[in-house]
Amino acid sequence: MSVNPQIRNTLHLNALRALEASARLGGFAQAAGELLVTPGAVAAQIKILEAEYGAALFERHAKGVRLTPLGESVKTDLTLAFDAIEAAARNLRRQAAPHKVHIVTSPALAELWLGPRVPELAASLGSIDISVTAVEEPPNLKRSAFDICLFYIDRLEKGYRLVEEEELEPVCIPSLAEQLRHPSDLSSTRCIADVVWEDWKVWAAAAMPDQPFSPHGPGFSLYSVAVQQALLGAGVLIGRRSLIRQHLESGALVAPFKKTVPLGLKIATWLLPESRNNRAVEGVAEALVRTGSSRE
Repeated sequence: MSVNPQIRNTLHLNALRALEASARLGGFAQAAGELLVTPGAVAAQIKILEAEYGAALFERHAKGVRLTPLGESVKTDLTLAFDAIEAAARNLRRQAAPHKVHIVTSPALAELWLGPRVPELAASLGSIDISVTAVEEPPNLKRSAFDICLFYIDRLEKGYRLVEEEELEPVCIPSLAEQLRHPSDLSSTRCIADVVWEDWKVWAAAAMPDQPFSPHGPGFSLYSVAVQQALLGAGVLIGRRSLIRQHLESGALVAPFKKTVPLGLKIATWLLPESRNNRAVEGVAEALVRTGSSRE
């Protein structure tokens, strides 16, 4: 009779990935966000591992989960292992397409900052092709297929490069600007804004600190739509100058009060430390910085 024993158990790589992300990020919901699945899917993967090894990896409680000593004991090893896997995949991808660089940025920056600058970037980069993906939050570059991040941040971390300091200023079409003489006129004017950003509040606190001001008017979850409404004459937009510069330069939008206020955020770009050795990736990062500084 033949004997064919099972030499080893099959590795549940998706389950191990869910365990590593949950351990590193501190919970199933956070891991789900990074892995682009639901928290329930992460929890199910963890249960597969717990059934496989016959031991609990997380303690469940009302406010979330916490690693058990067993789960804690493998946390570092799993992170190093998946870092190595992702690095190998990244190296494979870059060798297969050495002239392709993938930028990840926010929707507003993708549409209004990067989009208008793509022809200029392409001309300066020669044979390098760039692709752009828009997401709401900066991803972990170690765990994604992106090469470069371009986002708003409040302070520069080590390795981050400043692209442009952001400034705020109310803007509108010229015919509407003729009706506005003082910032207090905004109280009787439709004010356009992004529904998430508090730019009107920041600008008013600095530009008219002694006057109570509560803007009223339409709000939009996409800043590009807010800009479009301003161009259609729907009201006064609180403009992020880096995002509306082309309209200011063309005269389609004007600043009626000439009161520019620092937002307190800056556009910055960053990449993985080892990516600095990749000529294509480093070349795109340098081009982004040059493009931003040339417009100041």
